[in-house]
Amino acid sequence: MTFTKVRKLGRRSFPFPDDQTIGLIAGCPTDEGYPSHLFDPPAPFSLNDNPPTQSYNADVDAISEAADLLRSGETVAFPTETVYGLAANALDSAAVSAIFRAKGRPSDNPLIVHISSLKMLEEILPPLIGEDQSAGHRRTRIPSIYLPVIAKHWPGPLTILLPRSFLVPATVTGGHDTVAVRFPSHPIARALIAKCNFPLAAPSANTSGRPSPTTAGHVYDDLRNRIPLILEDATGSPDSGVESTVLDAIKSVPPAILRPGGVTFEMLQKILPRGEVRVYRKDFTDAALENAPTTPGMKYRHYTPEAEVVLFESAQGSARSSAVLRRAVSAEISRLLADNVSPAHIGVLRTSKRDPGEVNGTSSEVQEFDMGDALAPDTVAKRLFLGLRELEGRGVKILLVEGVPEVHEGLAVMNRLRKAASRTIYV
Repeated sequence: MTFTKVRKLGRRSFPFPDDQTIGLIAGCPTDEGYPSHLFDPPAPFSLNDNPPTQSYNADVDAISEAADLLRSGETVAFPTETVYGLAANALDSAAVSAIFRAKGRPSDNPLIVHISSLKMLEEILPPLIGEDQSAGHRRTRIPSIYLPVIAKHWPGPLTILLPRSFLVPATVTGGHDTVAVRFPSHPIARALIAKCNFPLAAPSANTSGRPSPTTAGHVYDDLRNRIPLILEDATGSPDSGVESTVLDAIKSVPPAILRPGGVTFEMLQKILPRGEVRVYRKDFTDAALENAPTTPGMKYRHYTPEAEVVLFESAQGSARSSAVLRRAVSAEISRLLADNVSPAHIGVLRTSKRDPGEVNGTSSEVQEFDMGDALAPDTVAKRLFLGLRELEGRGVKILLVEGVPEVHEGLAVMNRLRKAASRTIYV
């Protein structure tokens, strides 16, 4: 049996410029216009704690321990700005297989490859036809349509679909000729990848199908004694709270969001040519893609707690729809109580505020978790998985969830909730 150790780390800043919007010149990975701070970044921790403190040394030791485990083919859980990930060497098929075993994940569900520089990315992309490898002549292998998106939103919660080279095992991609790649912004994630000096394949660090983990405790609950090490962000929960946006701009014309996340439709619409971008399941569907997905989060049911999840959807955005939503939830609580369901087994994930004097059906024993205001979807996204797990932990058997408008991060929230829900009530 594997014993799982947890090591806490602080968030130490990387010495990168704040301005991520340096202009891009396609085919020129140099200081002449390419974002060189992303191409070959400084080493992690290099400008922190001079002279080193005890906590600094402990953090570096933890990163080194994790990197040693990953070099030996093990898996390690680590924090990102989205959710906790379960990492293995992306270039080692046997190590990647250990991810699937630990999670109980279907082998045809692709993984995302995480990098710490564009240089690392270019090293795993297939060469261009007729490419001149001599110094000063090498053109970027990254498709030009992605360059403005990378300049604006990397590092960050955005995954892009790219051509797969022979260096990336088919185990990572589910046998596809494309690979999903992300450059995370979380300093612990970037430090770990840079220390390894190879990319990491990493899905969410949970049992397959369960709500994604936003704390080290969630990871431990699901994967203890299955993995050797969890790196914990001691400063708090992830910045985004839902998995990254996945963008396909090479197989899909116009570009398509295959999975919504923290980089929103509205953000991408401002950057992509002519503002053209589609959203899978909202604007189009593809049976072949559904059956053989090129990216995670498409084929299988996800994000599901042990409790039954009932989703309430209402008209978009107004104060009136919020009131209608609350009344519908209260009516469902009353129905459940009339069917002799214990109030302690009923939970509500709230995105609306109750009026003064309003009660939960006929009982104050109903469990509640406040996810934030429906009109502030970034807050709801941060608290979604925490709420699902929190109410499950309180013994809730039926979980009623108030939906949000599908704008900004709300698109990602509703994507996750529809996958988690066993039934939906439209009001």
